[in-house]
Amino acid sequence: MQRQPAVAGQFYTGSPQQLRAELATLIPATETKRKVHGIISPHAGYMYSGPVAGKVYGAIELPPTALILGPNHHGIGAPAGLYPDGEWLTPLGTVTVNARLNALIRKHAPLVQFDSVSHQFEHSLEVQVPFIQYLRPDVTIAAICLGFGDYHTADALGRGIAAAIREYGGDVLIVASSDMTHYESAESARHKDEQALERVGAFDPEGLMRICRSEHITMCGVVPAAVMLTAARELGATRAERVAYATSGDVTGDNRQVVGYAAVAVW
Repeated sequence: MQRQPAVAGQFYTGSPQQLRAELATLIPATETKRKVHGIISPHAGYMYSGPVAGKVYGAIELPPTALILGPNHHGIGAPAGLYPDGEWLTPLGTVTVNARLNALIRKHAPLVQFDSVSHQFEHSLEVQVPFIQYLRPDVTIAAICLGFGDYHTADALGRGIAAAIREYGGDVLIVASSDMTHYESAESARHKDEQALERVGAFDPEGLMRICRSEHITMCGVVPAAVMLTAARELGATRAERVAYATSGDVTGDNRQVVGYAAVAVW
């Protein structure tokens, strides 16, 4: 099975040459790269969130395998849809789905189902792939689209993913795809996002989900972030460091209604 690009030409250019040139600009050259268990990376159009995503991708060692977790914006398909074995197509070419990691995720996380429907139109996972592919053309991936909202399920999934990665035996980067506060003033967005990122930095996935509910923080990838934090903690991570933060207002100059973007490295 091959997943076709859904948002090439919209969220990022569909031209291979232009995409490589854009990624070269977005990803800073960093001499010292950190080995990490996971990251949070935004998923808006590259002109808005690309510089924030590029900073975290440029700061880390990219292993041969990545597991991408993204929110289900369309509400279709399985609650935890694992893209089946096959490949993903982007303007840069194809990326192979890691069948062995897929099988281990199914083994250790019974909630997860093979499902292509949830991925069909979803941009949150897709926009991460060119960054990964550009930096590591030989990368293999697994991709889970998440459409549930409760902490206990997120905790169980995070623990299951950690068990799968332990049995897999190789380094796997867990990418939690998320934007932050949506369509509030820049001042309000930054205030709310600080509260959410404080819980990320404290390795408190339950607190992250709780504060997003209680303070109405519209962090669309809060569940992927909570799952990633749980899995990373189970795999030995103890630190979560903010790499970058910005809003769409920094690009457009309009700070009345913005979307917030954060990049976090977890090790």
